[in-house]
Amino acid sequence: MNGVEMQKVLVADDDAVNREVLGELLKPEYTVLLAKNGAQTLERAARHQPDLILLDVMMPDMDGYEVLRRLRADPQLEHIAVIFISGLDRPEDEASGLKMGAADYIVKPFNQTVVMARVALHLQVVRQRRMLERLANIDGLTELANRRRFDEVYALEWQRARRGRRALSLALLDIDAFKQYNDRYGHPAGDRALRSVARAAAGAMRRPSDLAARYGGEELVLLLPETGALEAGQVLSQLVDAVAALAIAHEASGVAPVLTASVGGATLEPGSQESLAALFEAADAQLYRAKQTGRNRVSWRDADLDQPDAIPYSAAP
Repeated sequence: MNGVEMQKVLVADDDAVNREVLGELLKPEYTVLLAKNGAQTLERAARHQPDLILLDVMMPDMDGYEVLRRLRADPQLEHIAVIFISGLDRPEDEASGLKMGAADYIVKPFNQTVVMARVALHLQVVRQRRMLERLANIDGLTELANRRRFDEVYALEWQRARRGRRALSLALLDIDAFKQYNDRYGHPAGDRALRSVARAAAGAMRRPSDLAARYGGEELVLLLPETGALEAGQVLSQLVDAVAALAIAHEASGVAPVLTASVGGATLEPGSQESLAALFEAADAQLYRAKQTGRNRVSWRDADLDQPDAIPYSAAP
C-alpha cells in the first residue's frame, strides 16, 4: 500500500468457517487478526489495538454485547470501532447493539460486498478522526506538538516517573533576541527561523518517548523521560550548538552574529516528590539563569555539564 501502514481488523467469531471466510475476504486490504471467543477478543484488542472489530453477537463464553460493554469501559479500548455480525435479524436486536455503541450491524448470512463496503466506510471514519486528533495536537507554524499536547504528555510522564521511581528531564528553550530579529528581518523571516530551530529541536529528540513542543512565541519545551540530568544536559548542549550551526544571520543580536538559543532544565530524580508545577518552575528559573549569564548556553539544575554553563558562540577561524 505504497508504504502506508495497513489498518487492523479483528474478526471475532466462534464459528471457524465464518472466521476463515471473513479473514480471507479482508486480508488483501487490511491486517487481519482472529479471535474465537470473547476473552480472546478482549486480550487481542488490548495487545494489538485494532482499528475495527467485526464482532459476533452470539458466542458461548461471553456474548458480543458483554465484549462491547467491556471495551467501552476500558479507556485504552473504548475508541475501537465495532461492527456487530449476527444471525439475530429483529430490528430491536439491531437497535440494542447500536445503542450500546456499535458503529454498525450486519445480519448473517452476510453479503461479502456489503461487508467490504461497510468495513471500508468505517475505517475511513477512523482515519479521518485520527487525522483530526493529530491536527488538534500540532502547532501549525512549527509542526511540533502544541502546548495542549505537551500538557497531556507531561502529566502522564510525570505520573509514570513518580510511580516507577524513574528520572524525568524537562527543558525550556528560548531563541535569543528574537524580538530584535523580527524587528530587523521581518516576521516572515522570523517564522522561517523559528521553523528551522523547531526542526533542530525535533532532531535532537532521540527516542520515541522524547517530545519537543512549542510552548508559546519563540519558546519550545522539551521532555526527556527516563533521562538523567547529565545525559539531558548533554543532549540540550548539542541542540544549542546545532542552533548556532544553522548560521542564520542575526546582526541585531548582542550575543553572536548568528541566531542562538538559551536552554534551562531540571530533572525529577527517582523517588522525588516534586510536583510537576515545581519541576516546570525549576526549568524556567534555569532558563532565566542561562539568559542572565550570557545566553547561547544551557543551565541545568544541580548538574555539572563539564562546562561553566555552556560554551559561548565563537566564529570559526
